[in-house]
Amino acid sequence: MEQIEQYKAVMTEIIAKQSIILGPEMALLRAKKVTEISFVDGKVAEVQGDPAQALKKLIDAYVELSGQIVRNALGPIFTKYPEIKSL
Repeated sequence: MEQIEQYKAVMTEIIAKQSIILGPEMALLRAKKVTEISFVDGKVAEVQGDPAQALKKLIDAYVELSGQIVRNALGPIFTKYPEIKSL
């Protein structure tokens, strides 16, 4: 899988996980604060600029709302994508 595709996949999984925790509307509202990401049907369709920076902003948007518990919940997702360093 191409690296940009991995970033899109991990971001989509993060949003899906947060949808369970926060509800789909709130999870997507927070994700849409990251201007580098565009969505189609609730999935990350495109990333503008540095995907690592976009990923960091996405995580920060959720941490801002829910605190450190978000980082703990994301651990299992990052184990599936070893090429992407967790932030």
